[in-house]
Amino acid sequence: MKYKAINPQLFIDNRARFIKHLLSHSVAVFNANDIMPSSADGHLGFKQNTDLFHLCGIDQEESILIIAPHALNVNHREILFLKETNETIAVWEGHKYTQEEATTTSGIKTVYWLSQFETVFKTLVCESENIYLNTNEHLRAVVEVETRDARFLDWCMKKYPLHHYQRLAPIMHNIRAVKNKYEIELIQQACNITGKGFERLLKFIKPGVTEYEIEAELIHEFVRNRSNGFAYGPIIASGASACVLHYVENNKECQDGEVILLDVAAEYANYASDLTRCVPVNGKFTVRQKQVYNAVLRVLKAATQMLVPGAYISHYHTQVGKLMEQELIGLGLLKAEDVAQQNPATPLYKKYFMHGTSHFLGLDVHDVGNFNKPIEAGMVFTCEPGIYIPEEKLGIRLENDIWVTEKGPVNLMAHIPIEADDIERIMLTSK
Repeated sequence: MKYKAINPQLFIDNRARFIKHLLSHSVAVFNANDIMPSSADGHLGFKQNTDLFHLCGIDQEESILIIAPHALNVNHREILFLKETNETIAVWEGHKYTQEEATTTSGIKTVYWLSQFETVFKTLVCESENIYLNTNEHLRAVVEVETRDARFLDWCMKKYPLHHYQRLAPIMHNIRAVKNKYEIELIQQACNITGKGFERLLKFIKPGVTEYEIEAELIHEFVRNRSNGFAYGPIIASGASACVLHYVENNKECQDGEVILLDVAAEYANYASDLTRCVPVNGKFTVRQKQVYNAVLRVLKAATQMLVPGAYISHYHTQVGKLMEQELIGLGLLKAEDVAQQNPATPLYKKYFMHGTSHFLGLDVHDVGNFNKPIEAGMVFTCEPGIYIPEEKLGIRLENDIWVTEKGPVNLMAHIPIEADDIERIMLTSK
């Protein structure tokens, strides 16, 4: 791993929170993600299952975490099972965790090799009434491949059909949504790396540069700061492409007079950041571009102040929509009389601002959490309003990552330039 060692207290604390949600006499199983094949003998880069990482910090394939708080053998209440290495694996794949290293990383004292799993698991199952298994229950998830968790679920339910099976996902959605201080530090580090990348771009962008050259500058800056790279597929959209919400081609030349929408951010230690900024290719916004830019920025600032404990995201989105209505009227894109007569179920602002304002952020860029519960201190959300005007070949979205605290929202990206005048000043002085 490129990142520095994480304080194992993070994972110890997370497991302590997790255990409180289990029924008596239960065993819970978490599987690492697979290394996914590409074609021939190729494979994609490994990305750890975020639930497993959240509870133990082990960043290696073919790992299994068992939590059984009521196990008769006290040494079996937390167990890691790891792939046992050998000389051949060391030569071809490199170093794997030793048992001692796994304990140092996770704070889990009992570490076995995978060859011991079935024997130990059988003992724990026979002592238990409930078996907790994991599935991907993210509302946006579309899973078309068989995961390691899915294969294990099938194996386990056939082998132990008379136990009571429980879902891990609701528990993980609950505890992962509220971050502790160690997680905030890791997200902040991801934001800091992202900020370095963005400031590098302000000195690099000029007419004639290509979107893929911008992408290359970012990956350089991210990796040199211990990130594995982008937290998600980068969106580098110049001109009319900024009106395509999930534009990923990044293959156009940036023209004088255009604005580039940059939805780009680094991960650090598997934790995501999520940034959007918009910059003029030539370093200077037109009057109209700045009008739209500042309208979005005003909504961003007002929406940020609404991310407080006790608020509901559904109500928050409605209120942000009302703010956006007024800005769109001011920009001449909507008429006040039309807004007054609109169908509330299909508000007119959706023509120019068609996506939500905020989502959970953490180990996943669209992190797990329950939108039907009130916001709590410790949660982290994006805040990302936008206005998209295809007929003007202009799309403006601005986004920060916001940590909710009892004292008010904290912008984890406050150090990253966002005021239009600041962006112009930095770009023009670097030319």
